[in-house]
Amino acid sequence: MSTPTGTSPTPIWRVVAQREIDTQLRSKAFRISTAIMLLGIVGLTIALRLLGGQESTATVAVVGDSATGIVAAADDLTEGLDDAHRLEERRVADTAAAEQAVRDGDVDLALLPTADGFELVGADSLDPVVSQALTAAVSQVVTQRNADADGVDLAALARGTSVGERLLNTDVEDADLRSSAAFFFVLVFYATAVTFGSAIASAVVTEKESRVVEILAAAVPIRALLWGKVIGNSAVALGQVALLVATTAISLAATGNTDALGTLAPALGWYVPFFLLGFVALAGVWSVAGSIAGRTQDLGATTTPINLLLFAPYLLAVSAGDQVKETASLLPVISTMVMPSRLAEGEVPLWQLGVALGGTALATVLLVRISARVYEATVLRTGRRIGYREALWMRAD
Repeated sequence: MSTPTGTSPTPIWRVVAQREIDTQLRSKAFRISTAIMLLGIVGLTIALRLLGGQESTATVAVVGDSATGIVAAADDLTEGLDDAHRLEERRVADTAAAEQAVRDGDVDLALLPTADGFELVGADSLDPVVSQALTAAVSQVVTQRNADADGVDLAALARGTSVGERLLNTDVEDADLRSSAAFFFVLVFYATAVTFGSAIASAVVTEKESRVVEILAAAVPIRALLWGKVIGNSAVALGQVALLVATTAISLAATGNTDALGTLAPALGWYVPFFLLGFVALAGVWSVAGSIAGRTQDLGATTTPINLLLFAPYLLAVSAGDQVKETASLLPVISTMVMPSRLAEGEVPLWQLGVALGGTALATVLLVRISARVYEATVLRTGRRIGYREALWMRAD
């Protein structure tokens, strides 16, 4: 193919990478799986919002001036609760009108004066949060009125009696959210690595079995074929994960889960570079799994070790104790699955992130170089399945 004067020919690896990208994007299975994951994320964020509780308003019927300020004080007490209850006052003519409004459903309950104070009147039941808030508000407001009437400085009497609350573990309230996110991160990496990896191995052995790779090898460097496969599939996988991360952030923001977004933002941000390094390292290994297979039926045997290696950190990330997770999250390549899980569950020292990311980057370079050498030595050898140990010592013809 001629090249226009003054322009450089397109590198072979880029052509191969573009072919891999186009193949994946045209794949119905890829599009369906991506759509399912995106819908799942949107559904989970909506469920998170619904389970987190929506603000509800209870209308309280009151009679005369005796209840002035009580409903407003109760409303202040319920403000800030996770399952927010707001209270709204509605004045009616008398007790009979208040009871009738409750029966008709025009109001949720009534706060009626009695000889000894007040009573709460409901139709079938009383919301415990609203009831407790109104009871506390009655005590607060009426006590202040009595103190003012008798000239008592209630603030002075109550000085020093306030009791605050403080939690040493501030992540307790987010425990369910963090654990769910940790599992989601691990599951996405595992599923993506297995899905794309199997596709890479299958494509390699298909080209080898049909001898297409021999035709290609006569025209282009074998390593260029490997670089193209690794880069192309890594680009698609990274694009898919970046889309999932962006969808998660947008969904959380759109549904008003800003607290959840703030909690997960660091984990979401670090997830992308860890995923990229881990996937590139594994893409080279998956290519080798295809190159040492003699035929498509051999893929089960050649990919089993990789599946086991992936499943081990998956188990660590979802079931191991904190000490084991911390150690595993610092190990090269394994950290790509375990470290994002730790980040989702809580804070991680910056030096540990640096060690994990740096170690994985070095391991990725080493694994890709070894994979390239083994791929080059085995992809043209047909007729039988080659063991991993044998493949490591082979040299290209």
